[in-house]
Amino acid sequence: MDFKENERSNDQRIFTGETEEVITKEMIKELWSSDLREMEESLGNRMKKRRYLSTFVLLALSAILGSIITIVAMHFYLPEIINLNEFKTNERETSLEIKTSVFTLVARKAMPSVVGITTIIEDRNEFMLEQNRGGLGTGVIVDDRGYILTNSHVISDGDVDKINVILHEGTIIEAEVVWQDRILDLAVIKVDAIDLPVAELGNSDLLEVGEIAIAIGNPLGLHFDRTLTQGVISGLDRMIPISSTETMDNLIQTDASINPGNSGGPLLNARGQVIGINTAKIKDGEGLGFAIPINIAKPIVSQIIEHGSFKRVLLGVRAVDVAVFEQVTGKDVEVSKGVYIIEVIENTSADLAGLRNDDVIIKMDGRETNTMQQFIRNLFTYKHGDKVELTVVRNNKEKVIVVEFIE
Repeated sequence: MDFKENERSNDQRIFTGETEEVITKEMIKELWSSDLREMEESLGNRMKKRRYLSTFVLLALSAILGSIITIVAMHFYLPEIINLNEFKTNERETSLEIKTSVFTLVARKAMPSVVGITTIIEDRNEFMLEQNRGGLGTGVIVDDRGYILTNSHVISDGDVDKINVILHEGTIIEAEVVWQDRILDLAVIKVDAIDLPVAELGNSDLLEVGEIAIAIGNPLGLHFDRTLTQGVISGLDRMIPISSTETMDNLIQTDASINPGNSGGPLLNARGQVIGINTAKIKDGEGLGFAIPINIAKPIVSQIIEHGSFKRVLLGVRAVDVAVFEQVTGKDVEVSKGVYIIEVIENTSADLAGLRNDDVIIKMDGRETNTMQQFIRNLFTYKHGDKVELTVVRNNKEKVIVVEFIE
């Protein structure tokens, strides 16, 4: 097969056996363009397929990689997340428990030391037939050998024939009166028992208005024994009338519910410490209950526990309220409130200290002493050998006299 070139036309000739075809430049370009389009279309299709495949592979790899990362993260961090959530839940629950269970914690601590007190007074009716009258109150154990603190009026100021004490577990034991004072409205009785649960006594001098106050007692009978009521310290150093001629002062006021039968029971703080002995309420008002500060009872209780009895110190004077003295004698006194000394008894603490007739005591260790009841209550806070600074008015001038309490 030969190849020849036609110089005149520059056409390319191809001899293929029996036939002969002449291919011009235009034909070559047309053939070339057609092949090129086919190649481009084929290449384009292949590229598209490759892009789709690449995208699919990339998505598949991303999904697999994401799953692996998720599994690893859950493996390492999920336990911590669960524990954290549990911690937060427990934290919330614990916080809620603390806020709502302070009263429960106080009850657990103090309730075993609270007792019920029943009294029997043998009497005769108008037909001279024997008739027993009963009373009910509350008390709190202050020594494991059976000493119990309560109100004097709970035991009818000692004028009872029988006193029974009901312990926390239900045991009933007969009790005897060790000491009582009607002016203070406090009493100590004793049962023949040992290893009894003892209440913790607090410090009533540190009280502030607004603190939590919790009362435990037997309101309206033993059917509601050891009822707990809660409130706050509503006021301090309160005075209330108890008769037409007598008052009680230096009392703690609380809105914790106090009802008949609560008398003699403890008033407690948030630590479960006894800060007062519940004694009275105002009948005409709700949430007006009163308690005797425990610091008045503490020196009495301490002396009874140590010596088995209590002996109050004596100043050695005969005295009355200034108002009473003015009313009886018609004389005017330099001050409107205080304790007017009518007579100083010889060889007593007052006499040895230099107190005189007509002196008016207005303060004891800086505490106001406006009435005889305040004066007597203040004396219960001292023991023999203690000293007290008395502020007296003498000849229209204030004078401080130091008195030592002797036997």
